[in-house]
Amino acid sequence: MREIVVDGSALTVEDVVAVAHGRARASLGPDVPRRMETSRSVVVKALGGDTPVYGVNTGFGALADTPVGEADLATLQGAIVRSHAAAVGVPLADEVVRALLLLRARTLAAGYSGVRAELPSRLLELLSLSLLPVIPGKGSVGASGDLAQLAHLALPLIGEGRLRTAGDPPAGRPAAEVLREHGLEPLTLAPKEGLSLVNGTEPMQALLAFSVHDAEMLVQAADVACALSVEALLGTDRPYDERVQVIRPHPGQLVSAANLRALLAGSPLLASHRHSRHAVQDAYCLRCAPQVHGAVRDVLGFARQVITTELGSVVDNPVIVPDGEVMTTGNFHGEPLAFAADMLAMAVSELASISERRVDRMLDPAFSRGLPPFLAPAAGTNSGFMLAQYTAASLVSENKVLAHPASVDTIPTSGKQEDHVSMGWHAVRKLGEVVGNVRACLAVEICCATQGIDLRASVAMPSVPLQAVHALVRSSVPRMDIDREVAPQLAAVDTLLPDICRVAAEACASFR
Repeated sequence: MREIVVDGSALTVEDVVAVAHGRARASLGPDVPRRMETSRSVVVKALGGDTPVYGVNTGFGALADTPVGEADLATLQGAIVRSHAAAVGVPLADEVVRALLLLRARTLAAGYSGVRAELPSRLLELLSLSLLPVIPGKGSVGASGDLAQLAHLALPLIGEGRLRTAGDPPAGRPAAEVLREHGLEPLTLAPKEGLSLVNGTEPMQALLAFSVHDAEMLVQAADVACALSVEALLGTDRPYDERVQVIRPHPGQLVSAANLRALLAGSPLLASHRHSRHAVQDAYCLRCAPQVHGAVRDVLGFARQVITTELGSVVDNPVIVPDGEVMTTGNFHGEPLAFAADMLAMAVSELASISERRVDRMLDPAFSRGLPPFLAPAAGTNSGFMLAQYTAASLVSENKVLAHPASVDTIPTSGKQEDHVSMGWHAVRKLGEVVGNVRACLAVEICCATQGIDLRASVAMPSVPLQAVHALVRSSVPRMDIDREVAPQLAAVDTLLPDICRVAAEACASFR
């Protein structure tokens, strides 16, 4: 299993996904305690002075001007964790919590927070033991980071809150009980440590990283689905010709068009009607696929750039900079992530929208160029894939609501001290819903297109790459000549999507 060393340097999207899904381990770098001690000594020194230092010897948020006496400093740090653990809703999934443990440990290990190495060490210890804090999913405005979620992440470090182990219910068990079972003593937080545990964008980072990773598979799957539909609908590959693509050279468009050319190259089925007058031009959902899919790729590239930067950033407040000054910062504000998530939700939803239009053409005998109604060989007695299009239409409509930007909203908090917030947590949460809906819509299209290709067998075979994709689908989903339950077919193809992309890449060296 791959080992990821957490030493404060940047992580990658792939690192986060691998740890979240148990495909990689994480450990604290050997030099981290020494590096962290530099900023920690600044905090200790500040405790002996008269200068107010936010969160060290003052209150928080709107209480930043309220001094805290030396006797109350330890109480202050535990209090912020308890008071900020105010989230509600269904707990975050295990993979999200694993990502949060990794990401928060990375931020603290960077050495700007003025906390002890025991904090990132304990976070990674919980991760390695699969002791997962129970974190309700709602209750962040994405401005001082995701305060409530991070507070629930931090509670078990002090023996409070709840932890979930393998076999536990979603609500988990009291953290103190679980820690005892594993011989772990709760930590007593030192000055600034409570504040450093709750300030940050890591929850937004985790969900955006997951969606970027998943969307990169979906833009490939969309090209494969479209190529299959071109074959099934007796379409043409002429609009994807490099000569017309290079005169509008958006990067994503060029990639998508190249994928479609490679997937359809040498197709006997396309050759069988290449000089036919059955249609002067294909519909936009076929002809303009590179322009739509490619535009999604370009927005996705921007989103990856944002999350890549964030995974190497320090998002605590205040921070101790290398010259030893304690500086207040707004790095925890989620606006960059909120914008990226909102734009990606709008963009990726279009993959489903154009896909559903291709599905509709395959099912409608007025537009399918000879395919039976709803792809049912015995239509009338059988309804074929009629309701699969309903499902796609429903998901496309739902995405129109989910794609409304969250980042254009704000609401003041903390006595108007925090008077502009990002709503980035809303943005990344609904982005995840959009990505899941798009994945399901592409599964609908691939189910229908493989059926359509079966029904063209008497005409000719599709291209060699698409024959390989077709065979993979048929290994799990047999052709449907007589109606049977459709939902399991869609679920099977949904599960196959990563393998479908892999098979396409193996068959086309240029596919990406």
